[in-house]
Amino acid sequence: MVERRKDGERRFAGPLLAAGVLLTGLLVTVLVAGGLRAAQRERAERVMDQRHAAALATVQTEIARYRALLEAVAAGAATHRELTWDEFDVASEPMADAGLLGATAAAYVVPVRTADIPAEQRRWRGLGAAALTLRAAEPADEHYFAVYARTLHEGDTPAVGTDLRNAPELTNVLAESRRIHATAVSDTYVLLSDRTMPAGRQQQSFVLATPIWSRANTPEFRGWMMLGLRGRDFLSGVLGTISQGQLLGRLIATDSDGSQVTVVDWSAPGDPDLTRSAPFTVGDRTWTLVTQADSARLPGARSQMPALVLVGGGLLTGLLSWLVHVLATGRARARAQVEVATAELRVAEEESRRQAGLLGAVLTSISDGVSVVDETGRVLVENPAGKRLMGTDEANDHPEQWQQHYGVFRPDGVTPMPVEEMPLIRALHGEPADQVEVVIRNQQRPEGVLISVDGRPLDPSAGLRGAVAVFRDITDLRRYETDLRVFAGVVAHDLKAPLALAHGHAEVALDDLPPESPTRERLLRIVGSIDRMDTMIETLLAYTTARNAPLRPVPLDVAALARQVIEERTAHRDDVTWSIGPLPPVQADPGMLRHLLDNLIGNALKYVRPGVAPHVVVDSSRLAPDGPGESGGWVRIEVADNGIGIPDAEKPHIFETFHRTEEAARYAGTGLGLAICRRIVERHGGEIDVTDNPGGGSRFFVTLPGVPADTVLEGRDMGSTAENDDAAVRAALERALAERAAILEAAQLPGLGMPQPAREQPLRMPRPEKQRQDQA
Repeated sequence: MVERRKDGERRFAGPLLAAGVLLTGLLVTVLVAGGLRAAQRERAERVMDQRHAAALATVQTEIARYRALLEAVAAGAATHRELTWDEFDVASEPMADAGLLGATAAAYVVPVRTADIPAEQRRWRGLGAAALTLRAAEPADEHYFAVYARTLHEGDTPAVGTDLRNAPELTNVLAESRRIHATAVSDTYVLLSDRTMPAGRQQQSFVLATPIWSRANTPEFRGWMMLGLRGRDFLSGVLGTISQGQLLGRLIATDSDGSQVTVVDWSAPGDPDLTRSAPFTVGDRTWTLVTQADSARLPGARSQMPALVLVGGGLLTGLLSWLVHVLATGRARARAQVEVATAELRVAEEESRRQAGLLGAVLTSISDGVSVVDETGRVLVENPAGKRLMGTDEANDHPEQWQQHYGVFRPDGVTPMPVEEMPLIRALHGEPADQVEVVIRNQQRPEGVLISVDGRPLDPSAGLRGAVAVFRDITDLRRYETDLRVFAGVVAHDLKAPLALAHGHAEVALDDLPPESPTRERLLRIVGSIDRMDTMIETLLAYTTARNAPLRPVPLDVAALARQVIEERTAHRDDVTWSIGPLPPVQADPGMLRHLLDNLIGNALKYVRPGVAPHVVVDSSRLAPDGPGESGGWVRIEVADNGIGIPDAEKPHIFETFHRTEEAARYAGTGLGLAICRRIVERHGGEIDVTDNPGGGSRFFVTLPGVPADTVLEGRDMGSTAENDDAAVRAALERALAERAAILEAAQLPGLGMPQPAREQPLRMPRPEKQRQDQA
């Protein structure tokens, strides 16, 4: 019996609990929806207060601006004893440029007695109002005539010469302004110029009048400066932007008899349920601005949120009560589902462990080093091959200490690599790094090892921000490449020796032959072929050594070096025009920089269309200081020409080895010049690229490390030439010795072994007896 009662209690417990949840949820939903609706109403009130305050401030500001402009023009007119039309035109011109909304015209009004009308008419005509005719309205002691007027609204015609006594409102405001010695505002009325319009187009308007008194000790009254405003145009222009189509406005003016007149109504769509009203002073009158708005149209004031909350809350409450009922009555099903989910979780965990073990085995077995760091530089994963290559078993989690901890150097093996250039740091900043060569030399690896590093940002799917680097030992590969370069250098040198001998014999034979001998043409062809082959050998030798030749950067004067190269290139030509802009000094290897400039300038002079005079411009600009040149920044050197140009499709490949465009193939060249330029620039840590030159041609630019302003520049003569045959022989001998020294020095892989003291490398001198051949 007791057990049956417990079963009954369990059977009804679920429905009762679900009903309680349903009632509680519905009550909370109704309360929340009511609170949201009250908050919306409060927000609508605040928005209405803000919009009304903005509209009132705008109307007051505009009226004050109109009054200030009118008083400024009146003050200017007061300085002239006899105000001419030209002076009035100059004084009132700012009012035409001020964008006065609703303004019709500005007029200079003077009082005239009946007996003085003919004389005053002649007087003002003489002052510039040539067509002025003063027309008295009715007999009176004094009349008020507008003698000058400036139209402020297209289509309005000022009533110049009309007696303003036709409008009692104007008579009263002029008299009041003269009496109080200040700007006064008229009662609302229809302007004289608008009374001929249809009734539907007429507007309630008003006039601002400012008296003009002379500056003498005893002021003399001279007249008024008057400005007419159409009420509807004024208010619609002022409130059009402020209201954004959401405010209804009404401007109410208090006339001199105390009555209140609605100047204009400004309508907007909607059913207004919010109203604000505020008085403000205009001259000697008090006006009232009334604004209304439909709260449903105010931004943020009303939305469907309460209804959505009510509907959504009811649905969620029903769903929750249903879930409670299901859970309360399906305890056994829930327990079974939990057991199934737990079993699946165990299987997934076991699979994750197996995958992690497999990944660890792969990382342990591969020969390439792998290192993974988080966003702070803390080492997360490092396989045994990576530890072996880095020469240390202890990881360092502080990037600023990596250079000292691991012994990280640039490929020259001497210069410490800055932290910001390390591939892992670049990858942390989102910049992929491919095949970055680094020398590692520390206590465990005193002989040094040259490694190639690839860095990539960590895939976001890993759920962790970081970077991964893969590095491999390329020491043997570089030694093999060095052997190839040495072999190429020796072969090039041995090939040049018989060429030099043949060139010398051919020139001796040319000197012995008479000018009319038919053999001279054959010898000249032989000399030309020898020169071309010599150029090709020098180009191939430069290409093979440009990547790993000893780099000894010094501060250099780029302008002087560029001028020497251009003068040598154009010494035998008078059709070339060129200019060199201000060129900041750079930190570069002298020989390599000269080779770079010689290639770019030589291409600019060679690759021009027939009949076109070459024009070369060398210019520069200093870039923001970052990277390895932070002490002197980076310098961008540009070489522009008017040549044949480079098609857009060819620009990405123009710096590749032996690549030549279809049009450039018509000119002599090896296709290695720009490849050598890229190697030289990359050796200095810079970049090289090409764009179209405005007006035709190409514009090459390279970035090189700059030097501080107070650095002493390298002073040797980079382009001196021999003056006689003996000097030419000595220069050729020095060049051969320099090439042999460079080849022998390149036999040792840079950066490996203990660093050796730098030796001065002699510069390769250009041939004095003929122009340097183009390397491209």
